Amino acid sequence: MQGQLAKKLFGAVSEGSQQGPAVYGSYAKGCLAGGVELAETGPTWQAMRLSRNRNWGHPELIDFVQELSRFAATRPGWAGLYVGDMSQPRGGPMLSGHRSHQSGLDADIWMLPPKRLNLSLRERETLSSISLRRAKGAYTNASYTRQHMEIIRAAAKDPRVARIFVFPGAKVQMCNDETGDKSWLRKVRPWWGHHYHFHVRLNCPKGMRGCVDQPAPPVGHGCADAQTWVNNILNPPPPDPNAKPAKPRREYTLTDLPNQCVGVLQSR
Repeated sequence: MQGQLAKKLFGAVSEGSQQGPAVYGSYAKGCLAGGVELAETGPTWQAMRLSRNRNWGHPELIDFVQELSRFAATRPGWAGLYVGDMSQPRGGPMLSGHRSHQSGLDADIWMLPPKRLNLSLRERETLSSISLRRAKGAYTNASYTRQHMEIIRAAAKDPRVARIFVFPGAKVQMCNDETGDKSWLRKVRPWWGHHYHFHVRLNCPKGMRGCVDQPAPPVGHGCADAQTWVNNILNPPPPDPNAKPAKPRREYTLTDLPNQCVGVLQSR
């Protein structure tokens, strides 16, 4: 087991471990003990792409998603939230897609405002979210609404939240639209992609030994930094002739992960 690819080991497990909830390692190199499954359908949410079995998380993530969905349901045109990938039942590297989402503390929230919450299993596999970007992410498009900002702002103001990733143009738009206190925007970080969904990342739960937090975002609301991202999209800087090619990322084996992850996999 030790030398096997971690993504194959964790991707093959269909249920959470029979352990107390615990996070081991970091968002991009870790695992989840005692993971809880987000119910496929709730009063104000639906989990999407159920065939992936990625609607699992630490109990704090489950509580956060449900609470945010209740807020979203108070916004005009939103019945709640469509929830994309969270984590696998025991976290860990995934067979496809994300490098993060390994510790049960990340969730992708669709940009598509739910009109109804009775989607069939087939609809959840075939329905697509909407993109909010224009000009390769430099600007928002006509699908962006005030409600998107209100929901992201509510998420950012939750003390459990460490970061929220959105495409650069969305952060600049929110910086321009926010006429009051901009301090919540510190947690909203520009990143490539993230125009069909926004990605919420929670802090390590209090007292959770073995869980590795990301360094805090830079001080300030970060609006100037986001504008720099946008400027570089509109007028890309010339390539660095001395830049070295990026090294291909090595696939993790179980030995690369925290030692506790062996027990997480072996638990019933």
